[in-house]
Amino acid sequence: MYEIFGKHGAIRQIRMGNTPETKGRAFVVYEDIFDAQHAQKLMHGFNIQGRFLSVSFFKPPKKKTTAQDARLETEKTKKQLEELRSRYAH
Repeated sequence: MYEIFGKHGAIRQIRMGNTPETKGRAFVVYEDIFDAQHAQKLMHGFNIQGRFLSVSFFKPPKKKTTAQDARLETEKTKKQLEELRSRYAH
């Protein structure tokens, strides 16, 4: 992996999947975002040992919002609005 992806820039780390869910996956972390972008453009669709690579940027999973979270956020926003109204109302 270092030999293949290292051609595109300095690599900070490579983590290989080791669970059934991550088998066949690897995470390549570059020192520079521009090197990562360059590698993604060139390596996506690249054929290695009869397998085509799918190269993309990591996207953290979105936090699921519960009804309680939404209510708390609404209450917080209402309080902020009330504070602004009281501060700026003449």
